This record gives sequence, structure tokens and C-alpha cells, in this order.
Amino acid sequence: MNSDYKMIQPVGSKCFNDLKRIASAIFLAGIKAVDPEICVRKFLRLDAGILQIGNSSHQLDKVKHLYLIGFGKASAVMARPVEALLGNRIDGGLIITKYEHGVPLKRCRVMEAGHPVPDENGVKATEALLNLVASANHNDLILCMISGGGSALTPAPVKGIDLADKQEMTRLLLSCGASIHEINTIRKHLSYIKGGQLCRRANGASIVSLILSDVIGDDLDIIASGVTAPDVSTFDDCMAILSRYRLFETTPDPVLKHLSEGCKGQVDETLKPGDPQFNRVENYIVGSISDALNAAAKKASHYDFSPLILSSAIQGEAKEVAKVLSSMAREVRRFGRPVSPPGCLLSGGETTVTLRGNGKGGRNMELALAAGIELADVPRTLLLSAGTDGTDGPTDAAGAFASDSTVIRANALNLSARQHLARHNSYPFFQKLGDLLVTGPTRTNVMDLQVILIDK
Repeated sequence: MNSDYKMIQPVGSKCFNDLKRIASAIFLAGIKAVDPEICVRKFLRLDAGILQIGNSSHQLDKVKHLYLIGFGKASAVMARPVEALLGNRIDGGLIITKYEHGVPLKRCRVMEAGHPVPDENGVKATEALLNLVASANHNDLILCMISGGGSALTPAPVKGIDLADKQEMTRLLLSCGASIHEINTIRKHLSYIKGGQLCRRANGASIVSLILSDVIGDDLDIIASGVTAPDVSTFDDCMAILSRYRLFETTPDPVLKHLSEGCKGQVDETLKPGDPQFNRVENYIVGSISDALNAAAKKASHYDFSPLILSSAIQGEAKEVAKVLSSMAREVRRFGRPVSPPGCLLSGGETTVTLRGNGKGGRNMELALAAGIELADVPRTLLLSAGTDGTDGPTDAAGAFASDSTVIRANALNLSARQHLARHNSYPFFQKLGDLLVTGPTRTNVMDLQVILIDK
């Protein structure tokens, strides 16, 4: 596991109680299982000049140039085992990652950019990446490391749309409660790299992508907006999303114009399944939330908590998901089903938050705050919800702990849990309680993980 991120410390508190300590250990076990280096290394083998990647083989003496590229929060770390294996066989490379997520590489240039809102560094880095890909030809091999965050990190606005338009569109989508599938559907149709369009630039070179999934269902066309995968969505889907979330009036005019023209067939669609551009493209999922959940369950058993994985596809409004998870914890406490105490309920996925206030927080902290209210009558129960990438919203926390004592301790500090939830102000709430989970960047990313402990 990467040792680059900080030891977990509760903000504003000197020590953890036993349930916090156990929940933290279970969470970290999940992160270790999706360590990007381990995930990539198990998919690669070099033997007698033949590079084995998943089920495919590549005879390197027939490859004229080999390029290593990548984008996403974990992409720099994913590139390390490739460099270690191939060394000077790599003729050039470029990795785009989030600020503070870069690591030193020997054969690749590392460029950092903005996430979740794209910035000018991302535009420059994407242009450099496309220029590198365009230098390849049909005798070359491009190895591509892709992870969550890759969509925001590779802004390549289509003609007529500038960075400011994409930034505003991103903010609107992030705040309206849209899912990552819906967000990336629109991103793909405002870009000339996403939706498989990177393949157009490769001049027939072979492309093999190793992908760390951060989306429900591990959909190849959604992870990092499917840069090397065919896209099943359309311009009509984009307009339906704008309608669903009532965004027509706030969408920047150039964006609305482009999407409207696309619906009329006046703008080229993204690359679709069956397009010959994908004849020499292979995509492999090397790690996902399921791997993290399985490892977390094993760690829970180590602490004598009976584990039960509820789902790897949790989605919906964070505060509503909190009610469901809390009700299941209540069922375990009262009736000993579906497991008996001491039990550990585990789930993973990605919730959303529809912003109606200007508070500070993220979807995991919002889920935890709502759970803290719901768990008030469920004794000796603790919930941890945190992002596997070590960040939750625009904060330095990965998530937060909530328990049956959350509301009581908050009242003692004159904090109203319900008022903070209504304002989406979960970060300062948990900061004052000392119940934030702060890991620093983990340099992996497979969505969010919830750990619920119901003690004896």
C-alpha cells in the first residue's frame, strides 16, 4: 500500500474510541486492496520480450515506439510499475493528475491540474497529451493508465466553447444532484478527447488501457468519460439531462447551442460501438469498489465483527441513503438480522447532494451527518462514510464518523445537527466534534466506502 498519505487522525480530538479505531482499520484495508501499483502490476508480465497485458500479448521487438500516458487521481502511481517493468523501452510519456497527487517518474512527464472543476493547466496538459498521441502510428503501442478524476483533468473544449463555459457547466452539474453518469454524458459531448475520441488521434496505433474504476457498474464509457471506449450516449441524452434538472436557463449559451446543434446532426457525435477506430483498442478494469469491499469484509472478521456487504452500487441523495443504512443498523440492533451483533455492514458507491445552501462539506460528510441524526436511538453503533481517494468535496477530509452519541455531543456544544444538515455545512460540524476522517491523498479512487459497526 502507498505510504504517502498521512496517518489517520481525528481533527480536534486526541484519540479514537474503539469503534473509530476499528472502522478506520477496516476502511484502510479496503484502500490497500485497490492500491494502484498492486492493481496494475498483477495485469502485467514481461517474458522473453513479450509483454502480456491481461489476455493480450505484445511482441516488443515489433513495436517501433512505446508510449505511456495516463490521466486521473491515481494515474501517476499506476504508471510506476509500468516504468519499473519496461524501463527504457518507453520512448515517451505524459501523466495528468490532480494537484498534490503527482509522484516522481523517470520516463514520463507529470502534469498536475484542477479537479473537480477543470482549469487552464488541465487544458495545457491535455493539449500536450494529444500531441504526444498524435506522434504515434500503426507500428506503435500506447499504454494508457486511467482512473477516476480523469474527466475533469482532461478538458478539451470543442470549437465554440471555452474553459469558462466548461467550468460553469461543471459547477451546475455538481450542485444539482446529477449522477456521475449524467455528468460525464454531458462532458463527453463538449469535448474532442472524451467518448472514445482519443483513438482518432492515435493514427492506428495499438492502445491498451488499464482502468481503475470509480463508477457504479464499472461502465467503460463513464470512467474518465470513456476516453478510449465507445460511447453509447447521445446529444439527445444531454438535452434530457438538462431538462431533468431544469438547467436550460442557467446553462451557458455556447454549451446549449452546441448540444442543440448536435441533436440536429450538425455536430459529429462521439465514437460509437462498432467504430473501426476501436479495432486495435483494449480496455481492462484492474480494480474497483468490489475489491475494496471484499478486503474490508475480511478485516471486519479479523475484529470479530460479522461482515455483510450490502451493495457495491449505492447511489441517490446522501441524506436519503443515510436513512436506509441507519434503518438496517437498527434492524441488526433490535432483531439480529440480517446479521447478529457484533456486526459490520459494508457498502460502496457514490451518492449525490443537491445543494440549497452555501455550507462546507461533501457527500460523505453529509451522509454521516444525516446518519448521526438517524442513529440517535441505536446504541453502540457507529458509521464511517469516506471517499477512497482521501477527499470529500472541496475539503481536506475524506469523510466523517457518526454514532448514537453524535447529536448528544453536538447539543452539548450548542450545535444543531439538523440546521447544519439543512445548510450542507457538515465539515465544520464534524470538525468541532473531532469526528472528521483525514487521510490526505491516498492516490487511489474507487468511489466511496461506508462502514457501519453494530457492537455487542
